[in-house]
Amino acid sequence: MGLQNRVTPDARIVSQSWRGTFMGNRGGRIHDPETRTLLRRKWASKRWICCVLSFQDRKRTVMGNSYTELFFLDEVSALAAGHRPCFECRRNDANRFAQIWETAFGHIQGSRADAIDRVLHAERIATPQKLDRGTTEKLPDGCMIRVEDEMLAKKENKWLVWSGEGYQTPRDIAGMAELLTPSSIVALLRHGYRPAWHRSAG
Repeated sequence: MGLQNRVTPDARIVSQSWRGTFMGNRGGRIHDPETRTLLRRKWASKRWICCVLSFQDRKRTVMGNSYTELFFLDEVSALAAGHRPCFECRRNDANRFAQIWETAFGHIQGSRADAIDRVLHAERIATPQKLDRGTTEKLPDGCMIRVEDEMLAKKENKWLVWSGEGYQTPRDIAGMAELLTPSSIVALLRHGYRPAWHRSAG
């Protein structure tokens, strides 16, 4: 099955064979470098980021002596799990994310990364929102929800079923849903942030 370093949209870290299109971490090391297995803690700090797979020809040993490398199907999945763009390897995306954040919530005092991470972390550990069908239909593209045992992403008014291999046949939503994407990121999607989708989304 491989290492336990694939992140699902509901923020679980699982052992799967699928390959992601983005990498990231949760603020440091959350694994044992000798056994290359996860520790009990789910994060090292509030700085949960989403990175590109390759940056400045850096070479890494996955789950070695540095931070724990995590992988996402796409940015939509990473945002749902509570990760935001990295200010180093994705500077343009991160700056756009922060600018839209200020549009949605007002001027950020001090470190933009720290201010954003404090809000996102509070949302990550909060009880997930339950949404009725009417509220679910009003969510912007890029949001993810869970209905029973399926996770779905909204694109062009369709709900695409998520899997680690890619998005599958759209389905209709009826009844209650659980919002996976943090509410502050939902606001950014409403204000024009456009995340990168896996090619299977079309």
